[in-house]
Amino acid sequence: MKVLIIEDEALLADSIKSLLTKKGFEVDIAYDGESGEEYAQLGIYDLVILDIMIPKIDGYEVARRIRAKRLGTPILMLTAKSELEDRIAGLNSGADYYLTKPFDTRELLACINALLRRQGGQVNELAFGNTSLDLSSAMLICGEKRVRLSAKEFDIMRFLFQSGERIISKEMILAKVWGYDSDAVENHVEVYIGFLRKKLASIGSNIRIEAIRRLGYHLEVNEHDQKVAN
Repeated sequence: MKVLIIEDEALLADSIKSLLTKKGFEVDIAYDGESGEEYAQLGIYDLVILDIMIPKIDGYEVARRIRAKRLGTPILMLTAKSELEDRIAGLNSGADYYLTKPFDTRELLACINALLRRQGGQVNELAFGNTSLDLSSAMLICGEKRVRLSAKEFDIMRFLFQSGERIISKEMILAKVWGYDSDAVENHVEVYIGFLRKKLASIGSNIRIEAIRRLGYHLEVNEHDQKVAN
């Protein structure tokens, strides 16, 4: 799971990152609303933790812009403002939950887990076409046939399944799977996409990873296979 923290208080942001990293999350931090919005709109995060009082663009506006892009990423708002009107404003701007400072770390973790469950973050299987991806075993399954994926193959395939027909760029895949600080390049993505295509074919899947020139990849159901199956 990948989390974006948008918070200008460096000490608080770093402490939340440390807490979540120990729980197995991958965490990025943006210290102002402008860069936070840019990060969030990459579409690679499973959750955004967003402060309201941040430089350049406040949290309300960041949330509105994220939702204007039709991104359904869960947003947990953090703020020192505890008035009812402030909470209503946060929820109306697109936040899913509103947590006031100071807060207990146990409450923060409970909120995060609740939001991820609500978004399907705790499901055990993703499906597309006649194929499913078992999240607990990293197996691609089609009927009676199945094949195990390597760690990188699994991360890319999960991203593709979650995105469905929405196009995801090579840059988004690199950031999601390898991370911003990695030396990996676009060729790494192409190589792993090739691996995944072979594994899909090996189990008789009717889905394919379609490349859209200069844009990226998305999943499609092979209509010919679908007609044959029918």
